[in-house]
Amino acid sequence: MNDFPTLQQKAIVEWEALQHSPEPVIYIGMGSCGLASGAGEVWERTNKILSEKKINARVLKVGCIGPCYLEPLVDIQRPGSPRVSFNNVYEHKLPRLIPEYLVSGTTVMKPLGHLAEGDQIIDGIKSFWEQPMLKHQKRIVLRNCGIIDPENIHHYIARKGFSGLLKAFDLGPEGVIEEVKVSGLRGRGGAGFPTWKKWQLCHDNKASKRYLICNADEGDPGAFMNRSLMEGDPYALLEGMIIAAYAIQASQGYIYIRAEYPLAIERLKIAIQQLYQYNLLGKNILNSGFSFDIRLKEGAGAFVCGEETALIASIEGQRGMPRSRPPYPASSGLNGYPTNINNVETLATVPNIIREGGQWFAGVGSEKSPGTKTFALVGKVRRTGLIEVPMGTTLRQIIFDIGGGTRKAFKAVQTGGPSGGCLSKDFLDLPVNYESLTGAGSIMGSGGLIVMDEDTCMVDVAKYFLNFTSKESCGKCAPCRIGTKRMAEILEKITRGESDEDDIGLLEEIAQTVKNGSLCGLGQTAPNPVLTTLQYFKHEYDAHVVDHRCPAAVCRDLVVYRIIKEKCTGCQRCVDVCPTGAITGPRSEPHNLDTEKCIKCRACYEVCRFDAIAGDAIVIE
Repeated sequence: MNDFPTLQQKAIVEWEALQHSPEPVIYIGMGSCGLASGAGEVWERTNKILSEKKINARVLKVGCIGPCYLEPLVDIQRPGSPRVSFNNVYEHKLPRLIPEYLVSGTTVMKPLGHLAEGDQIIDGIKSFWEQPMLKHQKRIVLRNCGIIDPENIHHYIARKGFSGLLKAFDLGPEGVIEEVKVSGLRGRGGAGFPTWKKWQLCHDNKASKRYLICNADEGDPGAFMNRSLMEGDPYALLEGMIIAAYAIQASQGYIYIRAEYPLAIERLKIAIQQLYQYNLLGKNILNSGFSFDIRLKEGAGAFVCGEETALIASIEGQRGMPRSRPPYPASSGLNGYPTNINNVETLATVPNIIREGGQWFAGVGSEKSPGTKTFALVGKVRRTGLIEVPMGTTLRQIIFDIGGGTRKAFKAVQTGGPSGGCLSKDFLDLPVNYESLTGAGSIMGSGGLIVMDEDTCMVDVAKYFLNFTSKESCGKCAPCRIGTKRMAEILEKITRGESDEDDIGLLEEIAQTVKNGSLCGLGQTAPNPVLTTLQYFKHEYDAHVVDHRCPAAVCRDLVVYRIIKEKCTGCQRCVDVCPTGAITGPRSEPHNLDTEKCIKCRACYEVCRFDAIAGDAIVIE
C-alpha cells in the first residue's frame, strides 16, 4: 500500500473505535517483567473466565508501562468509562476482579488510577499518571509503551506514528541532519557523542554503499531499557531507523540484538513484516524514491559486542573482537563501507524529534544534554522499574521521589552498568547528565541505575563487576585480558580476609593501567567500579584488609550469623527460607541457628523484620 493517508485514516478510525468500544476492553501488560510475574497465566485465565461467564470483551496485549514492581498490571476499560489500571493482579485474583468490575464497575480491588489524559478525578478514581513513580517523569520515547498493542501497527500509526518519516522526506537528508543537530540529541548508548555528527560523517562519505546498524546488544546486568522499549513499541525503533537511513542514504540496515531477548525479537519480526506489507520498508518507500531494508542479527550474548567495531565483526561472521580506530565505522565499517551505529533509544527518539521539531526537544533537559533519558531503576529501591526523566534530574529525585527511596539507609548508586562507577550519598544532588557523571568518575552508559543500601558491601560489589568484565573480555589486548583478571583476584583475596595493605595500592595501580592502556571501551571503563569504590568507600576496604571485617556482613569468610534471642519473635520466616535447615525452633519462641549447617547465604538476614539476625565479624589471626 502506497497510500499512507488512507492507511492513517483507517488506523485512526480503528483506534478511536477501541477507545469508545461498546464492549469492555482488557489490556494485560505482557512485557518480560509482566510475563515473569505471571501475565501469561493471567492472559489464559482471563479468556477462560470470559468464556465461562459468557461475557463479551476484548483482551489485548501491551508492553511494560514502567512500574515493574506492580506487575502483573491489568487495565480494564468499561464502555463509557476511562481505562483503569489494577496492580499485582495475580491469577487467583481474577475471579474477584473481572466479573465484578465488568458488570457493575465496582470491585474489592483498589485501582491504581485511570489512564485518561490530565490529572482530573474521574468516577472517583485518580489519574494513573499521578502515581508517585510516574508523576515526576516525562515520557517521550516511552510514550506508547504500555498503551498500544505492540503487535498492531494501526495503534502506532493512529498515535502519530510515521508522521516523522513523512516530514523527513519533505526535509531531505540534509534537513533531517540539521533538525537532529538543532535538537542536541546525543547517543543514548554510552559516551553521548552528538548524533548529528555521526550521521553527517557517514552522509558525506562518497562511497557507493552505506549501512545503518542499531545496537540492541544490551548486556549490562540489571539493565532492560532497550528490551522494554522494543517489546512495548518496536515501531518507534523501526521508524527511527528508516529516518536515520534516509539521512545518511543507507540502503541496508541491521538490528544487532542478543538472542536472550526472544520476546523483543518476536515483536520486531512481526513489526518488520507489517512495515513491508504497507510499503514502509523495501523499495521506493511511500513513493519517496528511497529504498531501505532491515535484517535482524541475533548475537550470542557477548558483552564486548556492545562495542561497535566488535559488533561489526560479529555481523560479518567473525569473532566479536574490537578493532583499532581509526578508521572509524563512519569511514570504513561493515564490509568496509561507511556505517552508522546508534543504540535503540537514540533511534527511537528520532521520530519524535523530526515530528515535533528540534527546538521542541532541545527545550527539555539541560543545555549540554537535552531531552530525556530512560533508566532501569533496580536494586534496593522501593519502586523498581523503567523510568524516563529529563536530563539534569538529580539522583536524589530519581531514587527518592520516583523510586521511593530505600528501606534501610541509602549507601550508593551505580550508574552505567559494569563499566560505571559507584557514587556515595554525597552525590545525591548530582544532576544526571554526561558531564557530571564523568566528572564523578562514572558514566551514563545505556541507563542502568543500581541502588544500594547499608546491607551492601562495596568491596563485594566491585568484585562482582570485575568478575563479570574479566570473563567478558575478548582477550585481544593485554591490559584488559590480564588486568581485569588480576583485579578480580585481588578483590577475592580482600573479601576472604587474606590480603594486606599493599594489595590496595596494587589494585589501584592495575586499575589505572587497564583504564589507560586498553584498546576499547570495555577495558577502558572496566576499572570504574574499583576506582570509585576506592575513592568513596575506602573505609570499607580498610575494614576488610586491616580489621578482617566486613561492615555489611556480606563476605562469607569474614562473617558468622547468629540469632539475637531478645529480638526473635519466632515468626519462622527465617526457618522457611533457610536452605539447609540450620535454623530451628517452635513458632512464637526464639529460634536457634546451627553455625555448622549455616552456609552464610544471608537469606535469613534479608527476611528478618525484627533485626534479630546478626552478622558478626570473624577474627582472623
